[in-house]
Amino acid sequence: MEFAPEGPKAIPLWINGRAYLTVTESFFDVVNPQTGEAVHRVPLCGQAEADEAVTAARKAQAAWAALAPVARQKFLDALAVALDSYSGHFAKLLRAETGLGEAEALAEVADTEEALCATAVGQPGVVAIVADATRPLAGLVAAAAAALRAGATVIVKPSPKTPAAAFALCELAARVDWPAGVLNLMQGDSAAIAGLCGAAIDRLEYVGAAAFGAQVDAIAAAAGKPVVMADA
Repeated sequence: MEFAPEGPKAIPLWINGRAYLTVTESFFDVVNPQTGEAVHRVPLCGQAEADEAVTAARKAQAAWAALAPVARQKFLDALAVALDSYSGHFAKLLRAETGLGEAEALAEVADTEEALCATAVGQPGVVAIVADATRPLAGLVAAAAAALRAGATVIVKPSPKTPAAAFALCELAARVDWPAGVLNLMQGDSAAIAGLCGAAIDRLEYVGAAAFGAQVDAIAAAAGKPVVMADA
């Protein structure tokens, strides 16, 4: 990834258990809605990055699915415990990108912990999960956790408006020894969604408001990939 000598920090992708740096033609500035300040930026990725993420998820899927459900849940529980230890840090990331108050941001983190410890089970395979900025961490994680419990490996794509907390959660998963490739993260906008639809995923899930969901559905339909509206 090319970094400008000045300007906000770029939030990279997360692929195969590590930060993934890529060169893109353009970036999206992440702006604090309360102050108007650009606090981060994200690369606007496409097919090449989607292929890398899906390849990593596909390689990890058989071993993850072979684990007993209780073993997969132990990884989710460990991540929830670690997240609780860093709740203040995650709340700060959310506040900077959403304008949420402290109590609201902490509630979003608590909802994320609850989602990691819940019992909902989705479908196996390699799953791409797209979220808008409505519930930037809890909504994304609720959908991902259900898929992970079923033995799926996932590629999450947060809104480019709210990328930092999702990336930080991937880093935290590595700290608690999650297997590489089980949880991956794409950055970008509609081109990233189109890239995921063009890659070898088994399905695409969307979590968020219906208005943006219609756009996601149109992108997926053009690629012949139906969209599942995830519960979150």
